[in-house]
Amino acid sequence: MLHEYRDIITHMKANEGANAHFLKIFDQHNDIDNQIIRAEHGSIATTSLEIEKLKKEKLRLKDEAHRMILEYKKEHNL
Repeated sequence: MLHEYRDIITHMKANEGANAHFLKIFDQHNDIDNQIIRAEHGSIATTSLEIEKLKKEKLRLKDEAHRMILEYKKEHNL
């Protein structure tokens, strides 16, 4: 997720206490991504509607993480 901000994400992860919410969002995004992959490969039973819901939630989390990264970047002059 957001590979172009890899350095900033690494910086944010190094300061876990200050960025606990970001880490939670990041982990949730990755968990949902894994669920989608398993569902699309038939590893778990799900409907196309459920997959679409997961994709929308994944996008919402990505947007929130992106906003947090940009704020962090600005605050820390990165």
